[in-house]
Amino acid sequence: MKKRIQFAYEANYSISHEPTFEEKEIWLVLHGYGQLAEFFIRKFQVFDSPSRLFVAPEGTNYTYLEGFSGRVGANWMTRHERETAIQNNHRYFDRLMKELLSGYPVKPIVNVLGFSQGAATATRWASNWSGEVKQLVLWAGGFAEDLNLENLEANFSSTEFIMVLGNQDELLLPESIEKQEELIKKLAIPVKKYFFEGGHELDQELLAKIFLRNG
Repeated sequence: MKKRIQFAYEANYSISHEPTFEEKEIWLVLHGYGQLAEFFIRKFQVFDSPSRLFVAPEGTNYTYLEGFSGRVGANWMTRHERETAIQNNHRYFDRLMKELLSGYPVKPIVNVLGFSQGAATATRWASNWSGEVKQLVLWAGGFAEDLNLENLEANFSSTEFIMVLGNQDELLLPESIEKQEELIKKLAIPVKKYFFEGGHELDQELLAKIFLRNG
């Protein structure tokens, strides 16, 4: 018989600087498959400022990237026990944001950026979170196909959506892009789309346009 048990669990996350609790906006940035938060957040460090804090949670599933030794990467879920991983991610992000936001006398704006596998993870969590996400950026990824449609209108009523794709991204197949187009129509969500010359990566110039127009 297969049973379940819940217990306290420690997870890692990285931040761009020690919070002063005077920041005006927080960016929750979710890495892609096989990445680690401490390296992923370096992509955003140049945009760090006294008014902007970046927070990068780390996936709690780890694996060797090649063979049985060497570099290790994290991911948000695999096919095995997928639903359990999704709920664990939600509890993880909820607790992280609750603890972080509790220190602010004036609540900052919360934005979310999900890269690759982190994009679908971001949409699942944001559509269930009790707080408000001002801007949701899906980079080299898209909306989760299993989003709870009943939650969307209430949770995303004031959220701005941006989708960013590299025109040389070998991991974004035409059929995947077509599925996303169909899903966006089904969700009836306005989405701004940006393209850049590059592959499955973050583009610093386009990141600058997204961040600097906010702050």
